Amino acid sequence: MTDYDVLRVFCGPDGGYGNELGVVRDGSALPGQSGRQQLAAELGFSETVFVDDPERGVIDIYTPTLRLPFAGHPCVGTAWLLDVPELVTPAGVVGARLDGEFSWIEARAEWAPPRTLRQYGTAAEVDALDVPPPGEWIYAWAWEDEAAGRIRARAFPGRNDGIDEDEATGAAALLLTDRLGRALNITQGRGSQILTAPQPHGWVEVGGRVHLER
Repeated sequence: MTDYDVLRVFCGPDGGYGNELGVVRDGSALPGQSGRQQLAAELGFSETVFVDDPERGVIDIYTPTLRLPFAGHPCVGTAWLLDVPELVTPAGVVGARLDGEFSWIEARAEWAPPRTLRQYGTAAEVDALDVPPPGEWIYAWAWEDEAAGRIRARAFPGRNDGIDEDEATGAAALLLTDRLGRALNITQGRGSQILTAPQPHGWVEVGGRVHLER
């Protein structure tokens, strides 16, 4: 088995929750897309990252069933792990910085895969949702405190790949921030926390806590 690290990204204030991420630091161990896809499927994380150049931050991202040009929580986690000022993805160059306990990336909404952003009236309605049938990637959200920018969200990838619900989803948070045009404090899944802030010229910052599991 290829060596890999396991991170939890977008952890809650107490260090719990967060979305697991696999990171293969030596991407040369699996240079081909088919081998990377197979390993990502075997590991079963919502995303697995292969690092092709740790100094320049060149990365390659896979779900259990497909390759992604960009994804939020993989970039936040890998930027923290490599401690680099930027990541190079197929979608574009992602800015990165560390600020106290938070790891931040800066990316563009058009890099994120399409998501259905579905608003509900209350956080309780979001909490009560059942997993929808496969077919549509749904980001269900509601205001917890609109004045404060606090949101309750859950994410349902709908890919039928064993990931029925995504615990913390940076790309969807980026899209929602771009749509609403304001900074957000998102509680997603069981208790993960995602912070966002719109930036000039169409950029959006997405940040969260990262812990090394193993």
